Parts: sequence; structure tokens; C-alpha cells
Amino acid sequence: MIKYIALYKKPADPEGFDEKYFESHLPIVNSVPGIVRAEVAKVQRVVFAGFLGETELHLIAEMYFESEESFKAALQTPEWATSGANLAEIGGMELVAMFSAEVVS
Repeated sequence: MIKYIALYKKPADPEGFDEKYFESHLPIVNSVPGIVRAEVAKVQRVVFAGFLGETELHLIAEMYFESEESFKAALQTPEWATSGANLAEIGGMELVAMFSAEVVS
């Protein structure tokens, strides 16, 4: 299983960002072919994050795919492209770091 993770910095207007994120972006993400599930968590507290510097974290989004192949296929879909365009539209691209990881347990 592959997990694609998006780590968002705290935006200037957290409530406004959340409204746009949950009402427009997340439904698009959930429509991506091959996605098994998507989970979003609000960061409550950071215990140690020396590598983040002064960055204040806001959200962690995790999108799960059955395999590397299904993840790569999802990246080529119109729905994935639409989700990226929407994220740029709502101001999330300058807030996010994204990476993938293989789930090992």
C-alpha cells in the first residue's frame, strides 16, 4: 500500500482555508480513481520538529492507494489534475509539502 501525505502549514486565515479545503478540495480528492481512502487530521501539538524551524503545522492529509502502480495511474487522471488546480485556487500550494511512502505494517 502507498500513502501519499500532504503536510500543511498554518494559513493566515485557518477557518477560511478549512472551509475551502473541506468543501471543495477534499471531495475532488475523494473522486480520484484508485484512491482507497483519504484521511485529514488537524495538528493539535508538535512535540519536536527541529527541521521545521518556525513553521506552524495545521493539517495532515493522507491518501491511500493499493499499490505503487495504482498510485502512479492516479497521478495521470483528470481528477488528480483537477485536485491540484483546486489546491492552487484555494491557496494551498504555498502551504504544503507532499511526499509518498510505502506502508510497511
